[in-house]
Amino acid sequence: MKITEKLEQHRQTSGKPTYSFEYFVPKTTQGVQNLYDRMDRMYEASLPQFIDITWNAGGGRLSHLSTDLVATAQSVLGLETCMHLTCTNMPISMIDDALENAYHSGCQNILALRGDPPRDAENWAPVEGGFQYAKDLIKYIKSKYGDHFAIGVAGYPECHPELPNKDVKLDLEYLKQKIDAGGDFIITQMFYDVDNFINWCSQVRAAGMDVPIIPGIMPITTYAAFLRRAQWGQISIPQHFSSRLDPIKDDDELVRDIGTNLIVEMCQKLLDSGYVSHLHIYTMNLEKAPLMILERLNILPTESEFNAHPLAVLPWRKSLNPKRKNEEVRPIFWKRRPYSYVARTSQWAVDEFPNGRFGDSSSPAFGDLDLCGSDLIRQSANKCLELWSTPTSINDVAFLVINYLNGNLKCLPWSDIPINDEINPIKAHLIELNQHSIITINSQPQVNGIRSNDKIHGWGPKDGYVYQKQYLEFMLPKTKLPKLIDTLKNNEFLTYFAIDSQGDLLSNHPDNSKSNAVTWGIFPGREILQPTIVEKISFLAWKEEFYHILNEWKLNMNKYDKPHSAQFIQSLIDDYCLVNIVDNDYISPDDQIHSILLSL
Repeated sequence: MKITEKLEQHRQTSGKPTYSFEYFVPKTTQGVQNLYDRMDRMYEASLPQFIDITWNAGGGRLSHLSTDLVATAQSVLGLETCMHLTCTNMPISMIDDALENAYHSGCQNILALRGDPPRDAENWAPVEGGFQYAKDLIKYIKSKYGDHFAIGVAGYPECHPELPNKDVKLDLEYLKQKIDAGGDFIITQMFYDVDNFINWCSQVRAAGMDVPIIPGIMPITTYAAFLRRAQWGQISIPQHFSSRLDPIKDDDELVRDIGTNLIVEMCQKLLDSGYVSHLHIYTMNLEKAPLMILERLNILPTESEFNAHPLAVLPWRKSLNPKRKNEEVRPIFWKRRPYSYVARTSQWAVDEFPNGRFGDSSSPAFGDLDLCGSDLIRQSANKCLELWSTPTSINDVAFLVINYLNGNLKCLPWSDIPINDEINPIKAHLIELNQHSIITINSQPQVNGIRSNDKIHGWGPKDGYVYQKQYLEFMLPKTKLPKLIDTLKNNEFLTYFAIDSQGDLLSNHPDNSKSNAVTWGIFPGREILQPTIVEKISFLAWKEEFYHILNEWKLNMNKYDKPHSAQFIQSLIDDYCLVNIVDNDYISPDDQIHSILLSL
C-alpha cells in the first residue's frame, strides 16, 4: 500500500500521530540476519505505519542487499516498506533492476534521492548512463511505472549543505521541481531546531507544495554521535540542547536519557504545530532509543489497539507481496524457518492453485531445493561455531536443543527464530525427550478451543476459537524406528511420516495424497480456516532441506578444521531418520507421543 494512502486512511479514522522507522543495510550476513530479527521485534512492539531501507550505492553485493532487505521485509515479515533509490553509482540498468525487484516484491514506495558523492570522490558527479538530479530519477520512475509507486523526496529544513550561502529560496525551488516531477511526500533531513523547521514548513506550503511533510527524527544515543551527526549534516544545535548535554557528555546512560527527553519535547512541539502528524525515526539499526521516544510521547498502541490490529490474521505474519496475499495454508515443517519457506515457494505463484493456496503439491517447482539458494543455514561459518560450538556426540546436540527450549539460544541450524511461549505446556516433555537422545526439531501442543485473542495461542479475527493437534517432529536413531512403527500400528489417533537421508519413506496415513490440518480456527461469518497442514509431498521437500542443512553444518566444521564434529554430523545424516507424529485426538489432555517415545 502507498504511504500516502496509509497516512490519509489513518488520518480519517484516528487523530493519533503515526511513525515509521528507517534502517540501513548492514555489511555482514550476520548483521542482516540480526536486523531482520530487530525489525520484526520493533514492528510487534510498536506497529509502525511503514519502514524504509536505505540504498547502498557501493554496487555489487551491497546494492543487492538493499533490494533483498526490501523484498524480505515486504514478503516475509509483512512490513510496509519504502526503498531508497539514489543516482550515485547507478547506471539506468541498475536502476531498472532495483525498481523491478521492488515492484515484484509488492513494494509501492520509493524515496528518490540524488545521493551523496561516492567515498572516493570529493564532489558528486553522475555515473555514465545515469541521472544528474533526483527530479530526473522521479520522472524516469513515473515514465516506467506510472502511479504504481508513491515517490518520496528529501527536504532540507536548514538548506542543502552543498548550496552556496544557504540559499533557502533556491533550495525550495529545487524541492518544488521534485514535487512537480511527481514527488508525493517529503521526508526531511535530521534537525534539532524546531522553530526553524516550522518556519520552513510554512514556506513549503506557501510555495504551493501540498504534500505530506514527514520530519526525520534522529535519536540521541551518545554525545559523540550527537555531535558527529550534526556536523556531518551541517545542522545547527540549539543552545538548550548544548546546555543540557554538555555537562553530562561523559555519562552515556544519562546522555541517552536526557537526549531522549529533548527529542520527545521536540517531537511534541512538531505534532502541535499543525504541519506534522507523522514522525520518521532514523533508528541507526538500534532498538531501544526509538521505542523510548515513542513510549515517552505516549503514542505507542494501547492493548485494545494491538488487539484490533490484524497482526495475527493467520498463525504467521501475512505477506504483503501481492502474489502471496491470498496465502492461507502452509505446511508445518517450515514453521520455524519462515525465510526458507518463502524463498522456496517464491516461484510457485506462477502456477494456478485452488483457493489461493501456496505450497500445493501440484506445483512442478515444489521439490526444487535450489529455490532456497545454496546456503540454508542463515549464519556465517564463524557464527555457527560461536552459537553451536563443535558437537561430537548426541548429548552435545541435545544440550543445544535444551538450551534453545529454555530460551538461552536464539536459533538452531534448523530453526531461524527463537522459541516462544507456545511450547510451555509440553516443554518439560520436550526436554526429557532430548535427554533420552530423541532430538526434537519442531512441535506444537494440543489446543482445544482457545479464544482467538489469547496472547499465546491466539490468531485470526476476534470472537473466534482456535484449535491445534499436538505435533512433534524429531530425529530418531534408525535402530529405534521398527519398534516405534510397531507401537503405532494399532493406534488410530497417531499418524506419522518417517524418512531417512536416502529417501526411504514409511507412513500410516490412510491417504498419502491428502493434507492433515493440524491448526484451524472458527470465526463468525466465515469458513473454517485451516492454515497449518501436514502432507506427504511437503514432508518430502522438507526432508531434502533438512538433510541439506545438516550437510552445511558439517561443511562448516570442516572449514574450521573440526574433523571430529564433521564426522559426528555425518553420522546424524547416516544413522538418524526424520519423523513427525500428529496426535489427531486434540481433545485428550494426555501426551501419548511423549509416553510412546520414552518407551522405545
